[in-house]
Amino acid sequence: MKMQPETLILGWGNPGRADDGLGPEFVRAIEALGLPGVVVDSDYQLQVEDAAQVARFRRVLFVDADRAGAEPFRLGRLFAEERSLSFSTHSVSPAAVLALVRDLFHSRPEAWILGIRGYEFDEFREQLSAGARSNLDQAVEYLKSAVRGDGLQEIRSRAVIKPTTNDYEGNPCQTTNP
Repeated sequence: MKMQPETLILGWGNPGRADDGLGPEFVRAIEALGLPGVVVDSDYQLQVEDAAQVARFRRVLFVDADRAGAEPFRLGRLFAEERSLSFSTHSVSPAAVLALVRDLFHSRPEAWILGIRGYEFDEFREQLSAGARSNLDQAVEYLKSAVRGDGLQEIRSRAVIKPTTNDYEGNPCQTTNP
């Protein structure tokens, strides 16, 4: 019998907006490594439908570009929203996805958010800046070590990282500390 992979890596962002493509680029890099027990997926933004996929895993790592965070990246635990669910059809925050997982599928996966520091978000190009590429490479190396070693541990901040979602004007996502 084939075992279900235990970790889902879910990256999001717009690869056509320079460093906003860090989430999908991280997913591509991890997929190329073929890490055991890891499944990857990416899209332009998180959606309510992602909850059904997240509910199937023991652990989920949400990955996005970070406009103002620590370099090269931040990693923190993430928890479901406490308040009643509210979302738009445009985008959903990782905490809202976790709330849907909890409320609809009665599952509580261990959840993390990785914010990779980016610098150029207002350009229309499908290429990361040199600084973002370096930060991405360091984040990939960290994850390789974490999967093969002691697991994920918070980096750069002991506070829970609270993400913000894309707004209606198409601004890139970012993670922020409370």
